[in-house]
Amino acid sequence: MSYQQFRPNSFNILPLVVKNLLIINGLLFLSTLAMETQFGIDLGNILGLHFPLSNDFRPYQLITYMFMHGSFMHLFFNMFALWMFGNTLENYWGPKRFLTYYLITGIGAAFCHYAIVYIEMKPALDYIENYIANPSLQEFQNFIDPAQLKMNSQEAVNHYNDLIPRAFSQAIASNNLKEALLISVDYMQIYKADLLNAPVVLGASGSVFGILLAFGMLFPNTLLYIYFAIPIKAKWFVILYGAAELYSGLANNSGDNVAHFAHLGGMLFGFFLIKYWQKNSNKIY
Repeated sequence: MSYQQFRPNSFNILPLVVKNLLIINGLLFLSTLAMETQFGIDLGNILGLHFPLSNDFRPYQLITYMFMHGSFMHLFFNMFALWMFGNTLENYWGPKRFLTYYLITGIGAAFCHYAIVYIEMKPALDYIENYIANPSLQEFQNFIDPAQLKMNSQEAVNHYNDLIPRAFSQAIASNNLKEALLISVDYMQIYKADLLNAPVVLGASGSVFGILLAFGMLFPNTLLYIYFAIPIKAKWFVILYGAAELYSGLANNSGDNVAHFAHLGGMLFGFFLIKYWQKNSNKIY
């Protein structure tokens, strides 16, 4: 099969897996809005992927997080890319191999994202563990002081205002230092739990980036049209997009609320999976 140029087909020509992925993602997005509005239930928190060391982590989230999205635009762009590139890949590979690829790249994306998160969080976690083992009122007061906050995080200030009981101030005022130390340790344990529970990943972006990588590898000379006007070969598009994600991740653009290393993780796992299939088969179906 030779693909020298790629143009999307009509929406009414959809392979089985892509069609069902579009439907499931759409239904879960609508369900998330309905459950939040009608019952106050946050499906994103339940089905989104929490850090594996957190209390809110559940193994099923490694799958369910791929079908949850935080906004309509998040959903739309992921589903558009899934249709645009996944349509061709599923017709080429077949439904079973395409679904396997989709799920593995999604899980791989989560693994890479949280590996980076753990590296970033480890100094803070070590600090908390050391404090719990050797509590100090002066150290604790430094920790909760916004001007000297060890975490350098506004969230920590908010947690201090919300979670430190009045008993702490009363214990200090009454010179009951033992009670104050116990309260400070309780707070640090609560803060640690909240810190671990906080990073929740939503979306199919990891799998979508894996699909983009696969398209670039299997159909490298296919022409894509940026903004439907500027032609670029798929291989160069993938390389440029991957480089942009790597730059964004290394630049630590945490303010954009995008899991850049999850995107790169989907591409990385996709690369190795395709290479494995190619090594063990004369042709990928």
